[in-house]
Amino acid sequence: MPADSTFYFDKPEPQKGCLLAMRDIVLGMDVNISETTKYGMPCFCYKEKMFCYLWMDKKTLEPYFLMVEGKHLSHPNLEAGNRSRMKIFRVDPNADLPITDIDTLMNKALDLYRNGTINL
Repeated sequence: MPADSTFYFDKPEPQKGCLLAMRDIVLGMDVNISETTKYGMPCFCYKEKMFCYLWMDKKTLEPYFLMVEGKHLSHPNLEAGNRSRMKIFRVDPNADLPITDIDTLMNKALDLYRNGTINL
């Protein structure tokens, strides 16, 4: 059961199903990833260090991954916006998840923690 299941289950479809699939992907990336809630958002930690969040754009209702150490990541679909540290990766809830892109992005982000770029 998600840390704060109301975040997921209060959402309409297709956002709810998309967010739950995104959650499963993140949790399946590494045995050291755990889920909690911070700032009312599902937060995923790698060895207790914040790694990424799931959230939805309030205007478009598009779910997205909020990568905590996004400034260290490069991907054509990552958006920094006005953030200096974090970047987002939007997901279209009406389309198949871009599994290859998500897998690549998550592994690049996890490698920052695994190789010591981000101190644990």
